[in-house]
Amino acid sequence: MTTDVKKLTNTKEVITYLAEKFPQCFTVEGDAKPLKIGIFEDLAARLADDETVSKTRLRTALRHYTNSWRYLRSVKVGTQRVDLDGADAGIIEEEHQQHAEQTLAESKAVAAERAATKRKEQAAQAKAAKPANQEARKARAKRPAKKPAAAKPAPAPKLDLQAVKGDQLRVGQQVQVKAGLSPIAGQVTEIDRDDIYVQLQNGLTVKVNVNAVFVTK
Repeated sequence: MTTDVKKLTNTKEVITYLAEKFPQCFTVEGDAKPLKIGIFEDLAARLADDETVSKTRLRTALRHYTNSWRYLRSVKVGTQRVDLDGADAGIIEEEHQQHAEQTLAESKAVAAERAATKRKEQAAQAKAAKPANQEARKARAKRPAKKPAAAKPAPAPKLDLQAVKGDQLRVGQQVQVKAGLSPIAGQVTEIDRDDIYVQLQNGLTVKVNVNAVFVTK
């Protein structure tokens, strides 16, 4: 009698599964350990008969894991890398630390730009709502025969981009991510409902809502 195996399709679930299978190598919280160079091949070999996770999901999850802030902070000169069983597998060199620091700085910059853009949008919405509320109160007090004309919305910026829905995207598709004042080009690596994972041209992978993903017309 065969038992149906649940396929993992979510990156977070895959990383949790790896932490359960290889606790001396992967963690889901706290300090991370630098991984052996080429560890994907070791994972693929050890999980070759494991139907729980595909190689594609495994590769995507590993990319997200090594791009996380807590992992990038662990890449320090002189620190030992580990293999799947936690054994020493090489020393972190200066160039590895420099690459991790650069990737971490770029990731923080993208996150900060997205946060700043969100704050500006919220401030603009609050500012626009204030005069509208004042006009509404005046209208109710005076009860004019005619309703005051609604203020014309500010024209949207003209972008040569087109919004998409989640079911219109596919893994490997080239897209534009609106994370700040200007779109950033990238490639879709994973689609999890309205959460879209995009690998930017600089190699950094970010998770954005589908509303922030566009394609060129």
